[in-house]
Amino acid sequence: MKPVLPYALVLASLLLLNACSPKFDWRDARGSNAPFTILMPGKPLSDSKDMQLEGIKVKMDMLAGEVGGISFAVGSTKAKDAGKAGLIMEAMKKGMINNIQGTPENTKSLSADMLQVHGKLRNGQPVTMVGRFLVRGPWIYQIIMLGQEKDMKQDVIDTYMTSFKSY
Repeated sequence: MKPVLPYALVLASLLLLNACSPKFDWRDARGSNAPFTILMPGKPLSDSKDMQLEGIKVKMDMLAGEVGGISFAVGSTKAKDAGKAGLIMEAMKKGMINNIQGTPENTKSLSADMLQVHGKLRNGQPVTMVGRFLVRGPWIYQIIMLGQEKDMKQDVIDTYMTSFKSY
């Protein structure tokens, strides 16, 4: 008969190692063109594209990644006319809500600058978005988490959303 203790110790060690490996490998990330830092899970990718928001042409920079079924993204742009930053921010918010077929009935304010929207993707899959929309001088930011409601844990939302710092 073989001793069971060594196998039990190996199994226990593997379980402990698995428990210690974080699902979200939080890393400090910085905007490539915009002045901000945020904790992102994993290594984010960046992209930029020209777009129209309320008839105003802007260059939107994106920093994004996906972990655990949740998409994390920060969009940023600089208003050429700082007086229009609020208008651009509202257009960003409206666009994100429309992208997931959100309505006022399924939109809930979580704080002065953060909201939660229950909607659907184009394929009909239910989705939840938590987003912060901010103006800092001429800079406009959208900080977004998008995924299934069951995956949107409060500690992950808090870590991501509160880690955003503009300078």
